Amino acid sequence: MSVQETIKKQIEENSVILYMKGNAQFPQCGFSSRAVSILKACGIEKFAAVNVLEEPEIRQGIKEFSNWPTIPQLYVNGEFIGGSDIMSEMYESGELQELLKNTSV
Repeated sequence: MSVQETIKKQIEENSVILYMKGNAQFPQCGFSSRAVSILKACGIEKFAAVNVLEEPEIRQGIKEFSNWPTIPQLYVNGEFIGGSDIMSEMYESGELQELLKNTSV
């Protein structure tokens, strides 16, 4: 299975998945930490997290998959949402909470 196929499968199998540096318990960068905090503030305690530091092929592959240059990257119900800045904006407007209501987490 190619890296792109692996990423596609991960996104399809998880209603909320965050590609990040570190994991949900121990984020390894400020942006990933902020992304985890935002998800928790939205009431999402359990979500899939892929540590791109442990999987360099995924780290590069996810950037190509989404055509987005930075990590973290959030996907909800198969849709690319964005990184921590976009998550922050969506959280502040209430849009992210609304989007996450429709997940099967």
